[in-house]
Amino acid sequence: MPRTSFGKIRPADTPYATYANDHGMVWKVLKTYKHSAAEQKDPYARWFVAATSPMMHDGGYELGDTYARDITRLYRGFLIDADPEWCDEYGAPQENIPAL
Repeated sequence: MPRTSFGKIRPADTPYATYANDHGMVWKVLKTYKHSAAEQKDPYARWFVAATSPMMHDGGYELGDTYARDITRLYRGFLIDADPEWCDEYGAPQENIPAL
């Protein structure tokens, strides 16, 4: 299986992808640890992210690992922006997103 092309950490102002949900949470994906095909089989696949929520002071972000599945399923994050390579691997940003 080829290594992911998203394994090099990016700065928070140029993430590979940005996910958000209708509760004000935002995740900027700065690195992945596995190829997307391997992530599908691993419920513990992680992404390194910069994350924020309405609870963060002055709109700040915290850096850390989170389960990819939590962003996309548990917290119902919508892909709102991504590099073309990310879109090829994970799909395009969603249209008609509920009001965020």
